[in-house]
Amino acid sequence: MTNPAERLVDLLDLEQIEVNIFRGRSPQESLQRVFGGQVAGQALVAAGRTTEGDRPVHSLHAYFLRPGRPGVPIVYQVERVRDGRSFTTRRVVAVQQGRTIFNLTASFHKPEPGFEHQLPMRRAVPDPEDLPTVADEVREHLRHLPEALERMARRMPFELRYADRLRWTPDEIAGAEPRSAVWMRAVGPLGDDPLVHTCALTYASDMTLLDAVRIPVEPLWGPRGFDMASLDHAMWFHRPFRADEWFLYDQESPIATGSRGLARGRIYDREGRLLVSVVQEGLFRKLGG
Repeated sequence: MTNPAERLVDLLDLEQIEVNIFRGRSPQESLQRVFGGQVAGQALVAAGRTTEGDRPVHSLHAYFLRPGRPGVPIVYQVERVRDGRSFTTRRVVAVQQGRTIFNLTASFHKPEPGFEHQLPMRRAVPDPEDLPTVADEVREHLRHLPEALERMARRMPFELRYADRLRWTPDEIAGAEPRSAVWMRAVGPLGDDPLVHTCALTYASDMTLLDAVRIPVEPLWGPRGFDMASLDHAMWFHRPFRADEWFLYDQESPIATGSRGLARGRIYDREGRLLVSVVQEGLFRKLGG
């Protein structure tokens, strides 16, 4: 299996080892800790496997409690909190080597008719086809793609194209607002299971959101001056979508203080319809400090 999208679908296909208990793989990576989007996506799969298929998830709230170890399986324990006429609630605890590393509460809602409105997108952005890939931007700046980025690009299950060109120098970040917009889509088909698309987008939602906090401080690509870690994560799912079609992740950071930064994201389809809202707080500790 060589397609990163297929590997992502396989990663989200948990093994059921008991009623309400699932086991997920954690690939052996060079990273110091398991990617938070992976744990969130797998936990949501576990929750969804215990609900009726006609109730898509409408919100999740999660906390990252301890760093997970790459290469070590993660067990997901699901508590069936509530099964109501319209709403279903699940609580999931992720355990690795006997220690809780993550917990998530998810709510599922049977679709009902109602009124609609939404605020328009904050700004117009170029179409993804008119923007360079991240790899192309790196090659243009460095005249080559470093081997580590080459390996990462081969494994990345999502294609990314930034609506604003990447900043590389202190002069370029001077006065920059903490905002970022990036087009994303899975690098290959994800099948037709709506839960897979929801969990895949949950995975992607943790990839770039905290970068908005860093924009006024340091370039997004290159050596980092801070150790970053996700502290919590919340999502609200408004409309159906496919994660293997282009979506725009519009991100901003309203505040950073006390070694913590808050980031908000809005995910739109190409027609400008708001699909998902995201909020996350992250820890930012200066390296060597």
